[in-house]
Amino acid sequence: MKEQVITPRMSARGAAGGKGRAGGIVQKPARRDRSARSSSAGGGTLRTVLAYLPLVGKILLAVVAGVLLFAGYRAAASASFFQARIVDVNPTTRASADEITRIVRRAAAQTGVWRIDLAAVSRELERVPWVRRAIVSRVLPDGLRVRVTERTPLAVVRTANGKFIWVDEDAVTLNAMSPTDRMPAFFIRGWDEAETDAARAANRERIQKYVELARDWEAAGLGERISEVDLADLQDVRVQLAGDDSQIEVRFLGQKNISSHLRLALDKLDAHRNTQCGPFITYLMVKPNSSVLIGTAPGMPLCGGGAASAPPASSETEAERAKNNARPIEPDKPAARNKETRNNAPRKDKEERAKKEQNKKEEARKKAEKNKDKGETRPRRVG
Repeated sequence: MKEQVITPRMSARGAAGGKGRAGGIVQKPARRDRSARSSSAGGGTLRTVLAYLPLVGKILLAVVAGVLLFAGYRAAASASFFQARIVDVNPTTRASADEITRIVRRAAAQTGVWRIDLAAVSRELERVPWVRRAIVSRVLPDGLRVRVTERTPLAVVRTANGKFIWVDEDAVTLNAMSPTDRMPAFFIRGWDEAETDAARAANRERIQKYVELARDWEAAGLGERISEVDLADLQDVRVQLAGDDSQIEVRFLGQKNISSHLRLALDKLDAHRNTQCGPFITYLMVKPNSSVLIGTAPGMPLCGGGAASAPPASSETEAERAKNNARPIEPDKPAARNKETRNNAPRKDKEERAKKEQNKKEEARKKAEKNKDKGETRPRRVG
């Protein structure tokens, strides 16, 4: 088909303004060949398919590379190249370095250095006595480094069976106290020995109370007079004194200012030490109104309570003590004896009559036995 050039008609004005332009417009035919259109569509589909082939290839290549890397990792991790040969443990004072090394080697025996579970090994090491914290790290290719923080003994607990056990600030029981250990200021009683979460939480509160009391008593200069502190009930703290006063217990009845009340109780004890009741004092009880009650052994002289100084001999407390300690007096007045005789007379008469009757029966029995032995018989009555 030939192209046709159409020359538009222009006015004189348009012709004057368009001298520099082309002399005509080329118009292409609007009709196309059907065969060209169909070949064009087929080529587009093929190009679309070919465009996705690189993406699929990339995915397959990534999968194959991942499998190869995983297989290589498994092979490398299980190779003897990564077997643990060196276990470096920092120097320890109380924790057993041999036990720590043995635990680490056992954990790395199956997995090697590369695949060992460091967190699990650390948790297992923290269950070793005296180990508070353990950090395990790899030293490739065949080493493991262990850094141990040891527990610091804080207090000594006297258990129910009389043993003395060290505990730390976390209320964790450690080894038994040895004769060469430095003696603490005082011991703890009332420890909950159950292996439960509630018992451990209660023991942590006891440790906190112990630290508070030890600090206050040391500052007040009272530590040397304390042997044990009973923390079984934190609302009823009790203190066992030391030295010559080891038989005396101080009770506080839930007082908060225990240190000041302990000073008050000790002043009360010192004031009554040389009195009649001094050698028999067994406990001192600090009441909520800050008064001190002194308790003595049963049957022993009583001490006055309340004031911090010894009461005078003519005080009301002494009179009450004399009244309480007075022994019953045997009746020795004639009136009392006559009254007792009158009360006992009917009973004596009854006993005497019963005794006489018993004697008569006994005599009759003996007489009958005697007659029987002689063969005597009662004469027969003839009517």
